[in-house]
Amino acid sequence: MKRPVVLTIAGSDSCCGAGAQADLKTFSAHGCHGLTAITCIVAEVPGKVKSIQPVKPEILRDQLEVLFAAYPVVAVKTGMLYSSALIHVVADVLKKTARKRKFSLVIDPVMVSTSGTPLLRKNAIEDYHQLLFPMADLITPNLDELCILAGVSKIHDLESMKEAGRSLREKYKCAFLLKGGHLRSSIATDVLLSRNLERSFSAPFIKNVHTHGTGCTYSAAIAANLAKKMPLPEAVGSAKKYITRAIKQHMRWGNICALENFPRG
Repeated sequence: MKRPVVLTIAGSDSCCGAGAQADLKTFSAHGCHGLTAITCIVAEVPGKVKSIQPVKPEILRDQLEVLFAAYPVVAVKTGMLYSSALIHVVADVLKKTARKRKFSLVIDPVMVSTSGTPLLRKNAIEDYHQLLFPMADLITPNLDELCILAGVSKIHDLESMKEAGRSLREKYKCAFLLKGGHLRSSIATDVLLSRNLERSFSAPFIKNVHTHGTGCTYSAAIAANLAKKMPLPEAVGSAKKYITRAIKQHMRWGNICALENFPRG
């Protein structure tokens, strides 16, 4: 049985609700074989990040090079990259690999945790702009990340979210998925902006769930769908249904919630 191979370049989440662990569960649920290149070890639970230990750039490079040499990777998803040094390694290896083979690249520009802990050093933001965005097929910022990338102080509504996204689309000439769940409307609307397309994906906002790892899971589902040769709008639409169902059918231990990563139906 042949399965598409998808690589996540991300941090390791000790509670397995986000990061590389969440990505692997999502790849598996979508019928893909997942690989990991770990960027950081993160001691965390939902709502609290205790500590972060980045790996050495050399070991990240070794992970990437050995995986690309051994597996037919058809899609790559980046998550928490943390520092300028690690972003440079990722960009260098991806650029060299892209000269030899084609793969889809989904960038989840992880910058801050839901609890407010910085997950990207400030001096590394420009490296995203210069090194990774020009290679991306899709970039998936949440509202806080969209504000940072677009240089705006706050996004209040769906129209201001679209306006910020359009400016980024024009600047980088690649597709952006703008995630509107944090607008706290009764309907969670995400907007896909690509070169010749603007499409919305909506679902009822699910209240009273303190989510952890939704951005990771969402972007991982899109990467898995792209690996299976879905066109981008269909890949996003299918992933939107998946993440909505995962939130709705969450698991709970006291105040801690976790997504239910079930086989895709």
